[in-house]
Amino acid sequence: MFQSFDSPTRPEDGPPRLAHLREEMARAGLAGFLVPRADAHQGEYVAPRDDRLAWLTGFTGSAGFACVLMDRAGVFVDGRYRVQVKAQVDPDHFTPVNWPETKLADWLREHLPQGGVLGIDPWLHTPEQVEKLTEALQDSRISLREVENLVDRIWSDQPGPPQGTIATYPETLAGATHGEKRARLAEVLRKAGQTAAVLTLPDSIAWLLNVRGSDIPRNPVPHAFAVLHDDARVTLFADPAKVSDALRSHLGPDVTQRPAAAFGPGLRSLVGPVRLDPASAPLWALRQLEEAGIEVARDDDPCILPKARKTGAELAGARAAHLRDAAAMVEFLAWLDAEAPAGELTEIDVVKRLEGFRRATGCLRDISFDTIAGAGPHGAIVHYRVTEGTNRRVRPGELLLVDSGGQYLDGTTDITRTLSVGPVPDEARAPFTRVLKGMIAISRARFPKGVAGRDLDALARYPLWLAGQDYDHGTGHGVGAYLSVHEGPQRLSRLSAVPLEHGMILSNEPGYYREGAFGIRIENLIAVQPAPPVEGGDDREMLGFETLTWVPIDRRLILPGLLTDGERIWLNAYHARVADLVGPEVSQPARDWLTQATAPV
Repeated sequence: MFQSFDSPTRPEDGPPRLAHLREEMARAGLAGFLVPRADAHQGEYVAPRDDRLAWLTGFTGSAGFACVLMDRAGVFVDGRYRVQVKAQVDPDHFTPVNWPETKLADWLREHLPQGGVLGIDPWLHTPEQVEKLTEALQDSRISLREVENLVDRIWSDQPGPPQGTIATYPETLAGATHGEKRARLAEVLRKAGQTAAVLTLPDSIAWLLNVRGSDIPRNPVPHAFAVLHDDARVTLFADPAKVSDALRSHLGPDVTQRPAAAFGPGLRSLVGPVRLDPASAPLWALRQLEEAGIEVARDDDPCILPKARKTGAELAGARAAHLRDAAAMVEFLAWLDAEAPAGELTEIDVVKRLEGFRRATGCLRDISFDTIAGAGPHGAIVHYRVTEGTNRRVRPGELLLVDSGGQYLDGTTDITRTLSVGPVPDEARAPFTRVLKGMIAISRARFPKGVAGRDLDALARYPLWLAGQDYDHGTGHGVGAYLSVHEGPQRLSRLSAVPLEHGMILSNEPGYYREGAFGIRIENLIAVQPAPPVEGGDDREMLGFETLTWVPIDRRLILPGLLTDGERIWLNAYHARVADLVGPEVSQPARDWLTQATAPV
């Protein structure tokens, strides 16, 4: 299986490691040290070598950081992880901190009132992060110092760097050659008066060069750095063991391969102005340019928006991948409905069987993230990952939340369904229906060009807000094309000012969570498309969403009386489309189940 069920951390490992870290801090003359989740590439998912936050604290979430002082250690987590962190860290030694409500600078001012030096690893923080923190601490006696990573000093059995081979990606699926992409972006650099752009995000490099990798579990990207020059040449910095003859042939003469260790000298040899993204590049890269006296042009990674605007080929691949994935999901849901009411299944059984149905397609390259199968109260842990130690029976009368996805060569999928096992819990019906209303509102949205994710986020929350309820995560994230399941810059979030554009793929996943009882989330993937004109409308460009996910929503959990006529029409049309598209792709037993699951409401 792709997914394992071991527990990678134990709360009891944290205290001795924390004590050892404080010894190193004392030797270095530091009052504190920051331990982020991110690696040098600012990835949400990291290789085992870079999983410093989990190794030190026990917390395995995909976002957050620790700030270790001599007398306390705060673990800063957002709303997705506030239940999870309580179970994973030793509460006598690590204190969960609600972030971003509590700012790091404010916390430091409270707990270091006499001042002190805070150590940071310049490889693991961006210029933007460091500058914001420095500014926020400006009138305090707290200062920052760039140091070698202290966790690496004490992690005696730290794994080595990943060495996955870099593979080529078919041009037919990408929709453009890497030469065409390089030429297009080089023109952007020339128009901006920039001689080169530093690329540090693995998915940007993978997209630009039409390659994929295996350095990060669940994300088919390579660990590498690159420089794009204004004449469309690229210098790729990667360990030689990752580079095959087939890759060299694919890249051609305009892409030079150099060892990863040559990245620093390569930066220092450039002639400015050199473009560098202060929000994603490591501070270390900026320091190399500054120390060499090279003019820096602070600007976004030039691959970010073009990568987000999927080509026609990428959208076609996404549709094919989602139809294939939907067939696997329907087979799974039919099996689950037959087996779960007996009360013998466990969460691990559910995860294994779902992966088995995806594998049966013959096209699964990996899962796109560890499957979340949360039964009963585990559903309220937003990013729950079942282990042998937490494995729970799927009991009749409870909800089961299943959030999962697949990595296929032609697309990346991500789907959540909340399911009733046996008797339907009455207290869950109303919040489930409100979550469904929010998901439908996003699906039906029409909006003028220029509207951003923050402008639409409230549509999904409004039905919950009317009932005094909400959820502590964004409504949707961007999704890559056989790349990262979480891809920027587009989001459906009150924090996102990025305008939505044709071709962007996002998740649509409102939810509701009652700690100790259940969790609800309904998620489809959607693609931004031009909206057809409506009679009497203005003469302006409008956009809307194409649904990519075709899997039934549990009708047993819906209170039909809470739906408007328009919502009921949308839901029934959606289910009719599911039956038409997926019915021919599944077995007869699954088709029989599907007929019932998609009956009109």
